[in-house]
Amino acid sequence: MREALFIKQRTGKWKEFENIPTNDPDVLAEQFIIITDDLAYSKTFYPNSGTTKYLNGLAARFHQSIYKSKKESRNRFIQFWMLELPLVFARYRRQLLISFIFFITFCLIGALSAKYDNTFVNMIMGDGYVNMTNENIAKGDPFGVYKDQDPFLMFVQIAENNLFITVLTFVAGMFFSVGTLFLLLKNGIMLGSFQYFFISKGLGLQSILVIWIHGTLEISCIIIAGAAGLILGNSIIFPKTYSRLVSLKKGAVDGLKITMGILPIIVMAAIFESFVTRHTEMPKWLSCFILLASFAFIVTYIVIYPIYLNRKLNRHNN
Repeated sequence: MREALFIKQRTGKWKEFENIPTNDPDVLAEQFIIITDDLAYSKTFYPNSGTTKYLNGLAARFHQSIYKSKKESRNRFIQFWMLELPLVFARYRRQLLISFIFFITFCLIGALSAKYDNTFVNMIMGDGYVNMTNENIAKGDPFGVYKDQDPFLMFVQIAENNLFITVLTFVAGMFFSVGTLFLLLKNGIMLGSFQYFFISKGLGLQSILVIWIHGTLEISCIIIAGAAGLILGNSIIFPKTYSRLVSLKKGAVDGLKITMGILPIIVMAAIFESFVTRHTEMPKWLSCFILLASFAFIVTYIVIYPIYLNRKLNRHNN
């Protein structure tokens, strides 16, 4: 794009931001994101122009406005969770949907494979796990595996494993998104065959009420990490108007924000699995409440709230 056309298309916004100051932190942060995006583009294509110098100065003023006091600095943590991260979710809702569709498809493949191949679950889950679960079913305690270990030690091991898988799913996006898709495939097929195994034993509903106490948060995080990996990979494959390096940096930062943002949710899922899921005798209403509350939280924070916040900011900017 020629510099004159770039200025013509964007100068209205710049002047509006500059001449109509706002004290609303939400609006201020969104304007800062827009300015820094334009600055990155200008640095790439017009590095020595007056436009780049102007945007650099404007971005500096916005930065000072956002971080001008210690009080605001203390609120930085809250701003990340209430503003910055939801806006990243809103910006990349397409990648979230794609990750969800791929994962569900892979789950169905795993379930169908388990249905039509009696050896498939053993191949995926391992003979040891399948035999142990069959023994527990025979004893009348099909989910006894969640009770066999000290809860704190179990929490440490599960949290460590799930955090590793989450970060790996994101980083694997560096391989042009293929690495992320492979991990979604692996985990999706595992989940599908695992769930069908209990359905085939007549324990479908019971398995949902027990396993999905922690599984709702845990599986949601795998899907979200998949979206972060796709953001990283697509930034290399589809740089759009940015240089490939600038696009990669932007994709890496946004993907990392998402990955870091879901780490507390992963820890919470590990707490549920270690300390709550083991109580398989709990009332069904309590199990349903935990499951539905977890689902409502994910849908609200990852989908509904980001869309609401994005529309609100767009109304302010327009």
